[in-house]
Amino acid sequence: MAGRAAATGVVCAIVVGTAVAAVGLGVLPTAPTVAGATLAVDGDRLVLTHRAGESVDVRRLDVVVRVDGDPLRHQPPVPFFSARGFRPGPTGPFNAAADPTWEVGERASVRLASTNQPQVVAGARVTVTLRYDGRQLVTLTATV
Repeated sequence: MAGRAAATGVVCAIVVGTAVAAVGLGVLPTAPTVAGATLAVDGDRLVLTHRAGESVDVRRLDVVVRVDGDPLRHQPPVPFFSARGFRPGPTGPFNAAADPTWEVGERASVRLASTNQPQVVAGARVTVTLRYDGRQLVTLTATV
């Protein structure tokens, strides 16, 4: 029995050691870094600018928008051209016809439709959280 416990410990150590080595060597997938991203709100338009960090494949990105802490009824399914709750024709890599790689310095925007709730009104606090393959990249906030 002691031999079996020791063997199990060795197998666990090998698995953990391999995982640590893989992360250290960059073998396991990691979320890109998006440092210095900004959010601007202009009426019904949300403009995000990728200021620094790695390029982001927006096809693996989830965008969650909240207004005064409440999530929008319809979230933007980036990339898209026409989606429920949004005006057609988002810009930059959020547009399905564009290159889906969001590069440093590039802007992406969406416009909320009047059918989406809650509406962005003067004084509202808008928060946008970006998740890549389920991992949070950044949370941005702007007050209108």
